[in-house]
Amino acid sequence: MASPSVVIRKYPDRRLYDPGASRYVKLQDIARMIRDGVDVKVLDARSGKDLTSAILTQIIVEDARNQDTALPLQLLQQLIRASDRATHDFVAWYLNNTLEIYHKAQDIVQNRLFDAKSAVSSPLEFVRRLLAGETTPPPPDASEVERLRRRVEELEAQLARPTKAKRTPSRRSPARG
Repeated sequence: MASPSVVIRKYPDRRLYDPGASRYVKLQDIARMIRDGVDVKVLDARSGKDLTSAILTQIIVEDARNQDTALPLQLLQQLIRASDRATHDFVAWYLNNTLEIYHKAQDIVQNRLFDAKSAVSSPLEFVRRLLAGETTPPPPDASEVERLRRRVEELEAQLARPTKAKRTPSRRSPARG
């Protein structure tokens, strides 16, 4: 599913307008939209020029002023040093890929935590989902899966059978020699 998107218009008086919501917005509103997963694009109201990068940079600078934490000093220095186009493109590519890898790692950790929680809270349901292929654990050995499937089917069949009166084994007296 695609993320919702919003186009913001920036007027010469430095005001930002969201035509979809018919209201003026502040930098904090745009930051909140982005944190909520909305793709925001900021355009100059007169020329139509894309100002998104400048506005997002402004949001980062404002956040750094209002908080004790900011971007690491080394990263900021490298961004300033990346003044030529090739270096700038490489830094942008590197940061985008690093963030993408970070998000994928977060997703994997979240999935593993979910799997672990479900295994602890409902082990039988977890095994059923595992055998049905509904989770994403590392691929087990195919023969092991087949053996487990057969064992589960045997156990289900045993549970489905009506219980019979238990037989007591007959005792034989030991043979005397």
